[in-house]
Amino acid sequence: MQEMQEASPSSSKKISAAAARAHTRRNRATTSNSSIKGRLNSISAMFVPIAMALTVGALGWVYQSLKPPPPKICGSPGGPPITSPRVQLRDGRHLAYKEMGVAKEEAKHKLVIIHGFDNSKDINLPIQQELIDELGICFLQYDRAGYGESDPNPKRSVKSEALDIEELADQLELGSKFYVIGVSMGSYPVWSCLKYIPNRLAGAALIVPVINYKWRSLPQSLIRDDYRRRLVQLTYLFSSYAPGLLHWWVSQQWLPSNSVLERNPVFFNPHDIEILKKIPGFPMLSKAKLAEREVFDTLRHDFLVGFGDWEFDPTELENPFPSNTSNFHIWQGYEDRVVPFQLQRFISGKLPWIRYHEVPEGGHLIVHYNGLGEAVLKSLLVGEDPLTLDHVKP
Repeated sequence: MQEMQEASPSSSKKISAAAARAHTRRNRATTSNSSIKGRLNSISAMFVPIAMALTVGALGWVYQSLKPPPPKICGSPGGPPITSPRVQLRDGRHLAYKEMGVAKEEAKHKLVIIHGFDNSKDINLPIQQELIDELGICFLQYDRAGYGESDPNPKRSVKSEALDIEELADQLELGSKFYVIGVSMGSYPVWSCLKYIPNRLAGAALIVPVINYKWRSLPQSLIRDDYRRRLVQLTYLFSSYAPGLLHWWVSQQWLPSNSVLERNPVFFNPHDIEILKKIPGFPMLSKAKLAEREVFDTLRHDFLVGFGDWEFDPTELENPFPSNTSNFHIWQGYEDRVVPFQLQRFISGKLPWIRYHEVPEGGHLIVHYNGLGEAVLKSLLVGEDPLTLDHVKP
């Protein structure tokens, strides 16, 4: 027992020595690792800025290589000539326009026609001259900012569309009140008028109006699985953050031509395809046109505003017409494959003062169908709603 007790201190000392040696080795390893990490950190500190500079430089080179050529503004040196009358707005921009129908001084009704995406003031509405004369209609059709012979608006917004219309109407002396009709993408300027200049409106009509999937009121159950929503989101993403890449992509020669789009049953029903055989189609969406910077920029900016963040949700608007009367209309095709009728029904259901009209066999191009123009004008101007729209066809 005594020997065991005497051995204990010696054994304890040996263990402590071993532990000390192990601790020393660990300290050396830690010191060595710390030294390696320090050198690696120093190397990283040297090369990270270099790598970042190279990356930024590469991105800059890619952007410059993909950047479209300078725009050719209508009327500027090297740009297209001006052939239409124009007014100059307060900010210096010009809007081109044309007047049709009854002379403005003799007209009973003055209508501003607002064209859509890939269109202009030359949009052709199949309306019989006899009806125009009977109702005394003066049409004012204009090129929205950047389209046709109008100057682009670098500060384009939903609100600026309404202010352009108001200033144009004042300079051309349309009077204190006038009607507005918006077609497809030209619908968001009408919503803007309802929001920002409602006191100037005698009535309004939307024909196949686009739907902004960012509107807060739209229920997820209606838009969650909508493939059109995904297409809009993807296009919006590239238009916002990679416009040069998008421009390069859409102008590639190996991509299908716009004639393929015009025959695509994903977007157009059989009646629409018949219509596309009779009208110019979508000339601004051709590869040759999209290669022009001014065309590409106009379409991109219009798309970003129409499908971007608005200051309001249309379903929150109040009836702008007196005594709770209704003179606001939506005209929609039941077979529209660009804008689903379910969403139009939802919007009109949220605003009971909207008068909703649905063409049974109508697609997205119903504005070109025979009978639609007359139905829109009679409903808007004299309150004569058709009993049926079965007759509205190409």
